[in-house]
Amino acid sequence: MDKPVIAVTMGDPCGIGPEIIAAALADPAITALCRPLVLGDRGAMERGIAVAGVKLAIASAPDLLPPLDASPHTLYLRELSRLKLDEIPYGAPTKAGGDACYRYICEAAKLCLDGTVQAMATAPINKESMNSAGHDYPGHTELLAELTGTPEVVMMLAGERLRVTLVTIHEPLARVPELVTFDRVLSTIRITHDALSRWFCCAPRLAVLALNPHCGEGGMFGDEESRIIAPAVAAAREAGIDAAGPVSADTLFHFAAKGGYDAVVCMYHDQGLIPLKLLHFDDGVNVTLGLPIIRTSVDHGTAYNLAGTGKASAESMKAALVMAARMAQQGCQ
Repeated sequence: MDKPVIAVTMGDPCGIGPEIIAAALADPAITALCRPLVLGDRGAMERGIAVAGVKLAIASAPDLLPPLDASPHTLYLRELSRLKLDEIPYGAPTKAGGDACYRYICEAAKLCLDGTVQAMATAPINKESMNSAGHDYPGHTELLAELTGTPEVVMMLAGERLRVTLVTIHEPLARVPELVTFDRVLSTIRITHDALSRWFCCAPRLAVLALNPHCGEGGMFGDEESRIIAPAVAAAREAGIDAAGPVSADTLFHFAAKGGYDAVVCMYHDQGLIPLKLLHFDDGVNVTLGLPIIRTSVDHGTAYNLAGTGKASAESMKAALVMAARMAQQGCQ
C-alpha cells in the first residue's frame, strides 16, 4: 500500500488540538509514514501553527487528497468550519466549537466508510460543548458507533509495551460489579481478539483480569471470578481464543509489560489506565475496537489550562498517527 491517507479531526478549537496537530505534522517522521488530511478550521489551525512555533504552509484540500509527494512542510486542510476567533477563546468550551467538532468527526467517518481515506486520528473534544450544540453523545466512541452502525465497541489504550481493553469505562466504582456480566466480559474478549487479529496481524495472547483482590481468594473477597469471569474465559477458549484468566491484577502487569501478553482485558477504568499511563503517559493511544474503520486518538483531553501556551506535548498525537498508519498498512482484511 502507498502511504495511507489519515483523516485528522481538529478537535475542540478552544483546546490544544490545533497546536498538537501542527507540532505533529511538522515532524518529517510522521509525513514519511502517512498523508494526513486535517478536517478543521483555517483560522484555528493558523493560530495553532503560530502557538506551536512550527513552519507549516496550509494548502486547501476541499476535494483532493494530499499527493504522494506531499511536501513535509505543508498541512493539507479540508475546511469544514469558518469560526471567528472570538467564538473560540482558549480555555473554555463554546457552542460554536462543539458544533464544529461534531462536523469534523462525521466527515472523517464518512471518508473512512467510503474508502476515500484509510483511517482517522482524532484530537480531543469536549463533551459539554458538543452537547450544548445539540449533539447529545458522551464522546467520540458513541458517535462513531452510531455513524458506522456498530452495536458493540471496546476502548483500547495502547503503547509499545502494554495494551489494555476495558469491560466497563466511565462508570462509578460502586456500579462496576453489577456491570461486569458474563456477556460483557465475553464480548470484550472477543472484540479484543478479533481486532488484534485483523489490524495488528497477530495471534493474540490475552490476559483477563479478576475484579477482586487475589481473584476473590476463594470467595472471601467476592465471587465474580468464579461466577462470571472464569466462565466467560472458558467460553472464549472454546471459541479458539487464547485467553488466560481470571488473573490477579496486582501481579499480571509485570508480565504483560515484559511481552507475556498482547493485551490485558480489564474490568474497570482505573484498573487498566493506571498501569498504562505509568508506562505511556506521553505516548499512549486510544483505539476504538469493533468499528469497521480504523480510529485512533490521543489518550488525553482538551487541556484547556495549556491551550495557547505552546507547552502541550504532541507525543500522543504523533503516536496516534503512527498507529493509524501501521494499522492501515499491516491490517489483515
